[in-house]
Amino acid sequence: MERLTMSKVREVLRVHWSLGRSVRETARATSTSHGVVSKIANRAKCAGLDWGAVDALGDEALEQRLYGGPKFSRSPERPLPDPAWMHVELRRPGVTLELLHLEYLRENPKGFRYTAFCEVYRRWLKGRGVTMRQRHVAGEKMFVDYSGKRPSVADPTTGEIRAVELFVAVLGASNLTYAEVTWTQRIPDFLGAHVRAFEFFGGVSKITVPDQLRSAVRVPCKYEPTIARSYEDLGRHYGTAIVPARPGKPRDKAKVEVAVQVAQRWVIARLRNEIFFSLPELNVRIRELLEELNERPMKKLGGLSRRVLFERIEKSALSPLPADPFVVSEWCRAKVNVDYHVSVGKHLYSAPFVYVHEDVEVRLTHSTVELFHRGKRIASHVRSAKYGFTTDVLHMPESHRQHFAGGDALLAWSSTVGPMTAALVQRLFDANPVREQGWRSAKGLQRLAKKYGDLRLEAACEQAVRFGARSYKPVERILALGRESAEREPQPGTPIAHENVRGPDYFH
Repeated sequence: MERLTMSKVREVLRVHWSLGRSVRETARATSTSHGVVSKIANRAKCAGLDWGAVDALGDEALEQRLYGGPKFSRSPERPLPDPAWMHVELRRPGVTLELLHLEYLRENPKGFRYTAFCEVYRRWLKGRGVTMRQRHVAGEKMFVDYSGKRPSVADPTTGEIRAVELFVAVLGASNLTYAEVTWTQRIPDFLGAHVRAFEFFGGVSKITVPDQLRSAVRVPCKYEPTIARSYEDLGRHYGTAIVPARPGKPRDKAKVEVAVQVAQRWVIARLRNEIFFSLPELNVRIRELLEELNERPMKKLGGLSRRVLFERIEKSALSPLPADPFVVSEWCRAKVNVDYHVSVGKHLYSAPFVYVHEDVEVRLTHSTVELFHRGKRIASHVRSAKYGFTTDVLHMPESHRQHFAGGDALLAWSSTVGPMTAALVQRLFDANPVREQGWRSAKGLQRLAKKYGDLRLEAACEQAVRFGARSYKPVERILALGRESAEREPQPGTPIAHENVRGPDYFH
């Protein structure tokens, strides 16, 4: 029989029973056939209803009394299929209701036929809850995600095939789509893809919605996830709020889920017979296919393309790009070791010695390494990929600074004492082929200056130079004995003035 809406059924019974019209009169008044009127009246009588009961029932209760629901037998021979199991299995690639029905009949040959089997699942699915339709405002959200299906790049030398990651971004209102491939999903590639997506759109959305992958979220949470520091920097630079989708809730980013599927079908699938030998080469080809995708008419929007819709409603709603380019960086934590250096990768970088044993934050860019303590930058170095260490002399304590400066610092010090001290220090360096030996001897003279003073040291060095000394020990003995101010001995060949000395002329 023809199935009418409950409001129509109610109207048929009202005219026929309450107003007392005949079957044919009721049919003409309600624009139905007389056969339908008769069947409705008979079904209502069989259900034990009269007009008073019909008028008191709601539409759902009236439908249940008149038609009921499908009666599924629960006999051992016809067990009810498990809709929850069906729902889980349908998430797996390639699984359909038809396949699940065949597997069900294999175990229960006298079980439900296909239509009843599907009805069990549909009724269960309908009772699971409702889905709120999202309203996307122009310029409000950009959704980003990675594709599970990945294209590949071949090594031009070995021919080895390497899978790469497909990054997809889509604007909420216009569905304008951006895609590119990166080597990994790590922070530099992830943030770099965002930068290029903003440039492609020519503006920035108010909100960016990623998945809770490791590069985006440091501590996952359904309600208050902790955003990765580098991702926060990007959001702050571009003026966009980072609002990750909830874990396990793909409907939070349904736009990009669909966009990823579209990219898989209209980009990756079209590349299946092409071979690429570099990442830039593959991205150039993807950009060509992307332009075609964004120009394709969308049937549900009256034949408008994503590009046309973007130009009409969303382009002007995006925030402008910042004047300064974003520098992609990574953050990590480290501890300043006892040698006032922190270990970052293969290299050691110095920090001011007053921060020994303190925890610091390290910001890494392509070319620099910066150290922060409680939000204050305390050091900056050129980044190095080699094993070794980089030390800023200003980060050293004074004693270490002097030691590090070595001969140059000692020569500079000796010049401040006097010319004889400088001459002796230079002689110590020249006399010792091993730099460390000459440096230690000069440090000995520096210690004597602290003990005896610069004037006495200069006088002692003058005597030591005159005697041809090549060590600091003669200077130490002279000062210890107080001989630095003793009268100088005459040079060979110089006449001695004394009454008991006749002199060389006496014998001529």
